[in-house]
Amino acid sequence: MYPPYSYEAKELYDAMKGLGTKEGVIIEILASRTKNQLREIMKAYEEDYGSSLEEDIQADTSGYLERILVCLLQGSRDDLSGFVDPGLALQDAQDLYAAGEKICGTDEMKFITILCTRSATHLMRVFEEYEKIANKSIEDSIKSETHGSLEEAMLTVVKCTRNLHSYFAERLYYAMKGAGTRDGTLIRNIVSRSEIDLNLIKHQFNKMYGKTLSSMIMEDTSGDYKNALLNLVGNDL
Repeated sequence: MYPPYSYEAKELYDAMKGLGTKEGVIIEILASRTKNQLREIMKAYEEDYGSSLEEDIQADTSGYLERILVCLLQGSRDDLSGFVDPGLALQDAQDLYAAGEKICGTDEMKFITILCTRSATHLMRVFEEYEKIANKSIEDSIKSETHGSLEEAMLTVVKCTRNLHSYFAERLYYAMKGAGTRDGTLIRNIVSRSEIDLNLIKHQFNKMYGKTLSSMIMEDTSGDYKNALLNLVGNDL
């Protein structure tokens, strides 16, 4: 098993190497990690692969998706501050409205700047103010104003801001729901959160879906693979 940050660095490297880019993997990791975690992932990436993660992302993506990924990677978000300036939150909400719903077209950089540089507590206030101004949620506006991977990236930032554990619970659920199992998503999210907040994610999973994570793993996987996942998850039947 790789050390935690080397594991995530490998996931990012594998998402970019070869033909095509697994943009969803990059979005998931960059949008859900703290500033310090991202710093450690970048360090591990450079040590393990001899290149800059930021430069590799810039080489492998383009346009506004590249902008939001680089902005997330640079760790401009204030993770720790619980302070919210109500005036700034209202201004940000007004700026988001002016950048999207109010105009023909979208000022994507305004969305990117606010979503990627403000603290979670501040953004929660922004989302409240936005809904009062626009009469719709920030999620609905993102869906109507953007599309594709940029939409996915922005919505992921919003989900992680609202409730990080709900975001991971949802990722795990949909990795197993329906035909086939998205093994990469399942393994990555269990391994990467196993020593951080997996118990909280398990609790949220049960609350959201009315079943335990381990019971769904037992239904959906088999053999040594199932046993390895259950060893990490623990028995929450």
